[in-house]
Amino acid sequence: MSEKPKCPLIGSDGNIFCLLGIASRTLRENDMREQAQEMQSRVTASGSYSEALNILGEYVEICSAEEMDEELDEGMNMV
Repeated sequence: MSEKPKCPLIGSDGNIFCLLGIASRTLRENDMREQAQEMQSRVTASGSYSEALNILGEYVEICSAEEMDEELDEGMNMV
């Protein structure tokens, strides 16, 4: 799999379907539609919450929204 995109799941609603939606959107925004579909299938077939979280982590780099904001700020300061 190519490099995982950062995904702001830390601090989000802990409902697995909410987290799945955020992770799926992140993958689609990074032109990874097939991976998003595969991830959705695997998560919905998983047997537990922790297994589902582990699957999400295989596809996206889990971070907080604050980390994403800091990264954007650093990128803007470089321009």
